[in-house]
Amino acid sequence: MLRRREQGSTGEADGDTSTERLRIPGGIRGLTERFRHREQNSTEKSDGGAPTKRLRVPGSFRVLTARFRATDAPVADTAPEIPFLPPGGNGAINTYWLSPGLAYAVITRDENSSLKYEVFEPTLEPSEYILLTEAHDYIRDVFLFDSPREKNEVNLTYDDVVPILRRFAPKLAEDRIAVLHYYLKRNFQGFGRIDPLMHDDYLEDISCNGVGTPVYVYHRLYESMPTNIAFMGDELNRFVLKIAQKADRQISLTTPLVDAALPDGSRIQLTFSDIVSTRGSSFTVRKFRKDPMTPVSLIEYGTYSPEVLAYIWLAVENRKSLIVVGGTASGKTSTMNAISFFIPHHSKIVSIEDTREIQLPHENWLPTQTREINVRGSKGDVDMFALLKAALRQRPEFIIVGEVRGREAQTLFQAMNTGHTTFSTLHAGSIDEAINRLVSDPINVPTAMLGALDLMVIQSLHYLNDGTARRCDSLHEIRVDRGREIVHDCLYRWNPFTDEFHRESTDSHVLDDIARRRGWSADKLERELARRAEFLARIHADGGIDVDELIRRIAAFGGAGDADPE
Repeated sequence: MLRRREQGSTGEADGDTSTERLRIPGGIRGLTERFRHREQNSTEKSDGGAPTKRLRVPGSFRVLTARFRATDAPVADTAPEIPFLPPGGNGAINTYWLSPGLAYAVITRDENSSLKYEVFEPTLEPSEYILLTEAHDYIRDVFLFDSPREKNEVNLTYDDVVPILRRFAPKLAEDRIAVLHYYLKRNFQGFGRIDPLMHDDYLEDISCNGVGTPVYVYHRLYESMPTNIAFMGDELNRFVLKIAQKADRQISLTTPLVDAALPDGSRIQLTFSDIVSTRGSSFTVRKFRKDPMTPVSLIEYGTYSPEVLAYIWLAVENRKSLIVVGGTASGKTSTMNAISFFIPHHSKIVSIEDTREIQLPHENWLPTQTREINVRGSKGDVDMFALLKAALRQRPEFIIVGEVRGREAQTLFQAMNTGHTTFSTLHAGSIDEAINRLVSDPINVPTAMLGALDLMVIQSLHYLNDGTARRCDSLHEIRVDRGREIVHDCLYRWNPFTDEFHRESTDSHVLDDIARRRGWSADKLERELARRAEFLARIHADGGIDVDELIRRIAAFGGAGDADPE
């Protein structure tokens, strides 16, 4: 059966005797040949029968499991069985697979209405645990010495694992091979204890605040809640070191802080030991979406209305620069990614980020990211300022900067003033706070330069009756008047009482400029806005389409005149 993982469990079995013996079943006896120095034979008479060879486990089974804690599999007293469907149990409000047939999540609500996210994984018999640890050692040796591989190239397929396990245990059942393959892949390719969480597409953040504290997750449907996973003792230090290695970064007592990206694109923040955190090492993983955020996604989540996105679409198509403003976890980068789908498909795009988050389907897109060498005295750091200067030499039509927060902002606004369309994000809670940040230290953008910025979108995380939701609070057009005063005109605003978006003003200098440049009348301009809004609403109502088809239709729509491409 599948057994619930207890908080802080390391998969250790009970047993305090100094010499505990386990009968090695059938084919697993082959393990002893490879580790002869750990085998001790004893001859015992069993009911007058023939001598039986036994493997003496050093110290106790607890010692063995502690030594191979990297495998971290729960140990069962009886042979486990994988259920066809995960059980609900008392207080369960949702249950779903994380690794079909092997690991699943159960979200429970207790008598105090507190939510908890619980992970269930297959249990192992003690003999299977020994097999798992020996196979783990064997595969590790192969990868380290016999088959050098590129970073992140290790790929343990089922077919790779079968001959290894059969070599040690010829009679091992097929369903048990699947379980052992799950753990081997989890620990070599995956993320160990939190690997099941990394497979949950509903999770946005995974964090651990220290030794002995439960790992917390932020769920798209149920928000923040604790899990039944916790790291004990030095286990958390080892895990943080492992995650840093996966991100190709170094973390140590001299450099105890790391911000980086994992191979799958997820952002991580790590602290090591108790130098900067009294609870010891900690980590936060901001998961990378497998599917990029699209304009249709923004409508689906209610973040924007089709009418507001139609306006943004027309602005982007006509090379207007914008900044998405919001607080932490307000969805700024996701919105910027979705808006970028409106960029004409063959335009030259350069994106600049600290960690890769932007996902675009455009072929003529060059993604770049900063590089920080966190070893003292090392050279080779590449910051946003350097990347932005390099990007300007590549003649891009659109420049996307993950976030403006320092000296690169002045270069960004210089790019705007020289005809480059730019998108970026900014941490601020309102339009006034955003402008104050731009004109104050350490950014210090001259007021005259702000006139090159066309739009600011203000976005927030709100607490509604049925949970949290991200909403575009308002959309503003930016201009500098003759007195060199910065003016922001609100064009659209969200009403929290009705959860609807309303047009605040019919006057728009951005739309007027687009109409003038394209030779459109006021009626033609309104028809274009309505046509785009209807197009987006229809795709959303139809249940959406895949990314490639969406970008094809958007590209066709932009040059289709009054025809609606299908």
